[in-house]
Amino acid sequence: CNAVDYENVGTVEFLLDEDGKFYFMEMNTRIQVEHPVTEMVTGIDLLQEQIRVAAGFPCQYDQSDVKIESHAIECRINAEDPERFTPSPGLITGFHLPGGFGVRNDTFVYDHYRVVPFYDSMIGKLIVHAPTRDQAIRKMRQALDEYVVDGIKTNIAFHRKVMAEPKFVAADYDTHFLEEFLPKYE
Repeated sequence: CNAVDYENVGTVEFLLDEDGKFYFMEMNTRIQVEHPVTEMVTGIDLLQEQIRVAAGFPCQYDQSDVKIESHAIECRINAEDPERFTPSPGLITGFHLPGGFGVRNDTFVYDHYRVVPFYDSMIGKLIVHAPTRDQAIRKMRQALDEYVVDGIKTNIAFHRKVMAEPKFVAADYDTHFLEEFLPKYE
């Protein structure tokens, strides 16, 4: 960031190979959809910090201030048919969000909200945070079990299956995970 004189929130993406080597993929000079995961594991409100920097205030944190000693998982909750992953617009006739310590919901929908077909099918983000990866997976499973969206189809059942998939649980997956997982899911 210093080399290109970049100041603000951004996301730098890398791939990690089986030998532990990192490969640069891209940099996004905007806040990412997945930013709540970073916020949960660092305790830093990235949107607040982004606004402060844009307003001319100095960043409140140095890299040495950023400590990651926990785990977070995010599931995008989409209004889509889980069989074909196609949009599922319609009227939400029942709605309940999971809650509790370490559970975050970012959503705009509510009971009797009408999901229209004109926009992205994402209706919410479910984020969980826990001291260990295993605890985060267990918390996500429980949160997905508590999540209720009636009246339309969603991908919640798909997320439940991913959270139960042995390769995912063991963190033994790569960029081919979905290729291998989808035939079992169907």
